[in-house]
Amino acid sequence: MEAVFQQVRGVLSVENGYANGDGRSASYEAVCTGTTGYAEVVRLQYDPREIALEQLLAIFFTVHDPTSLNRQGADIGTQYRSGIYCESEAQLSAVQAWVDQARTHYDRPVVTEIALVQHYQPAEDYHQDYFNQHPNQGYCAMVVAPKVEKFRQVFASWQR
Repeated sequence: MEAVFQQVRGVLSVENGYANGDGRSASYEAVCTGTTGYAEVVRLQYDPREIALEQLLAIFFTVHDPTSLNRQGADIGTQYRSGIYCESEAQLSAVQAWVDQARTHYDRPVVTEIALVQHYQPAEDYHQDYFNQHPNQGYCAMVVAPKVEKFRQVFASWQR
């Protein structure tokens, strides 16, 4: 999702990280064990005068499968769960309302976890800007690139 949101007009910064785990210090190696409770996430900062939260949600739900439980591509485990972790109660309510309406557009249950963010930690430096640094790496080529292309096709007007 980092590679997609880096291209969205109005998004000021995108940071890979870990959230909503057990509170211990997170590392990629520890999170990959699936025992820490952390999810791999991207933290967005955006200008609400330029792009609305609802537009960001539409992008997320279009390029990401919210019905896939604990999975991203071939990666399986709770650390790969679909989640939206909010910074405030107001944001949480807005996201929940939007997702409740979006659920009607899916044949399968939407399993995206919606909660307040807890225990957020940035990912290691080598995980930042990963797609741009490794576009030919297997996961990037097979999973990330199609999401980026889908964003470009469906949301061309929101591209930087």
